[in-house]
Amino acid sequence: MKKSILLVVVLASILACKKDAPKDEKQALVENLKSYTIEQMMDNEAIGGGSFSPDKSKLLISSNRSGIYNMYTVPTEGGEFTPLTKSDSASIFGISYFPNDERMLFRMDNNGDEIFHIYMRDTLGGFTELTPDKGARASFYGWAHDGNSFYYGYTKRNPRFTDVYEMDINTLTSKVIYQNDEAYGFGGISRDKKYMALSKAITTNDSDLFIYNFEDKSLTKINEKPSANSASDFTPDSKALLYTTDDGSEFAYLKKYDIETKTYEKVLEKNWDIWASFFTHDGKNRITLVNNDAKTDVEVINVASGEKVDFPSFDTGDVSNISFSRDGTKARFYVSGSNTPSNLYAYDVATKEHKQLSNVLNTAINPDDMVTAKVVRYKSFDGLEIPAIYYAPHQASAENKVPALVWVHGGPGGQSRQNFSSFIQYLVNHGYAILAVNNRGSSGYGKTFYQMDDQNHGEKDLQDCVEGKNWLADQPEINAERIGIIGGSYGGYMTMAALTFKPEEFDVGVNIFGVTNWLRTLKSIPPWWESFKEALYKEMGDPVKDSVRLHRISPLFHTENVTKPLMVLQGAKDPRVLQVESDEIVAGVKKNGVPVEYVLFEDEGHGFVKKENQIEAYGKVLQFLDKYLGYEEPIKE
Repeated sequence: MKKSILLVVVLASILACKKDAPKDEKQALVENLKSYTIEQMMDNEAIGGGSFSPDKSKLLISSNRSGIYNMYTVPTEGGEFTPLTKSDSASIFGISYFPNDERMLFRMDNNGDEIFHIYMRDTLGGFTELTPDKGARASFYGWAHDGNSFYYGYTKRNPRFTDVYEMDINTLTSKVIYQNDEAYGFGGISRDKKYMALSKAITTNDSDLFIYNFEDKSLTKINEKPSANSASDFTPDSKALLYTTDDGSEFAYLKKYDIETKTYEKVLEKNWDIWASFFTHDGKNRITLVNNDAKTDVEVINVASGEKVDFPSFDTGDVSNISFSRDGTKARFYVSGSNTPSNLYAYDVATKEHKQLSNVLNTAINPDDMVTAKVVRYKSFDGLEIPAIYYAPHQASAENKVPALVWVHGGPGGQSRQNFSSFIQYLVNHGYAILAVNNRGSSGYGKTFYQMDDQNHGEKDLQDCVEGKNWLADQPEINAERIGIIGGSYGGYMTMAALTFKPEEFDVGVNIFGVTNWLRTLKSIPPWWESFKEALYKEMGDPVKDSVRLHRISPLFHTENVTKPLMVLQGAKDPRVLQVESDEIVAGVKKNGVPVEYVLFEDEGHGFVKKENQIEAYGKVLQFLDKYLGYEEPIKE
């Protein structure tokens, strides 16, 4: 324990932002600091994915450079992005090249309704919808190891149950290989196609893990005790399953189950959660991802020798999202940080040379003007230590105190991480400090911490946010009289809970598609969440059996308490938090004569993905904050 505390102290010191720089250096930075418009900040490009073409000369990626996500290719030796789709409405996300030809798979929904369908782009540029059934939701699960077919989940039979299909890529015909009547979660199929991993959620933390035998149709439960169990990958010889578990431990570690002998072996354990571990297609390397204090550590191990594989590292950013080509000779990965957007790189295994393929930060933005976050910790009302990510504006000082916001992540059970956010950097650039709290119930800090908010929502976790406000108020660079709260999804609920149940604590609230009526939300969750529904009920409460408590913690029924200015943002297509949630909270608060601003997008879902909508939404947030927190910018244009 002492070692882990020391590591946190060292990490916080390393990540300290430039407010700890020498006084003359900081002064020069502030004097030259530019203020960026929302159009400039949202012109940072967001890219994702990276599937190698069969000849490894190109990568298939998704980018929002056009304002909406579309598919592009980029040469692995570097060069211009080539657009493959030109959607101006629904976003298109590339999935993968076909293993042996240049056909491609991609997915698309209807402006955020999350009813995804899978499509194919042929070698002539034509498109074919492979999952055309109206109202049915498709999820790509991966390629068969031989490359002749792919697996996907499909709700064609019943919207509550995601059956497992296999599609032959030569005939483009599919068949059901597992009828999922118990709403199991899919965990992968072995290379010899004999076994499939399945999971069943018990709580939002714990799940049972099973191996299904396609030959004899048997289903074997492999976890020994109730715990957080998640399939990682079958071994290359298909004889064992690697999975993560927190059985007997605060943090998830890597374990191996031998299918024939029914024996177990602990493979790898860290001081943080191991998120996943998987093998390259050629079976030579195993890649492991570790959630290290809200950052991702990546470890590549040679399977034969057990030794670490030399892989690029960067002093100024984290390597993440690694993927190798099918023959193992090339890899691609992303590098990012709290002050640096995520860029794509290609790596040659033989020469050990890497090449940056993107530069997603808007060229009009000086990288030095972005703020590096640091990890902080503070004590809550009961002495519990709460981790948080702190962004202090460059211009903030004891002589120039700035307003601040407590930022609450989604969930329940999410985590604020040391990632780049154009929205956060925009607010910080305009002089607002941000404390992204990881209140009790957040993932990444052990299972005890994760379970601390179970059926305590809007109560103890809310008090953690209030104590985050108190921590901010104690910082010499913060104006203690100007602190608001902001959050999306579950964070939006926490914003409304703060304004409703702690009405004097925060000066303003920004609710981004947040739950306001748990009774309705828990009854109306999307049908494809069937596998997770009972687990969610155990954490949040059953809308029938626990209706009294859920009524008590739902802000909608207590709007008369709200006294501070409120802003609400919502997508009309949102299947998780329905538009009516925001409509009604706005109407209720307006009755108090409290300033309320409402921004509704007809073509967005649970999260705003179109640039023009992001520009409107986040620009209006700053205008709202400037108006009601009364901040006047002292920095230069």
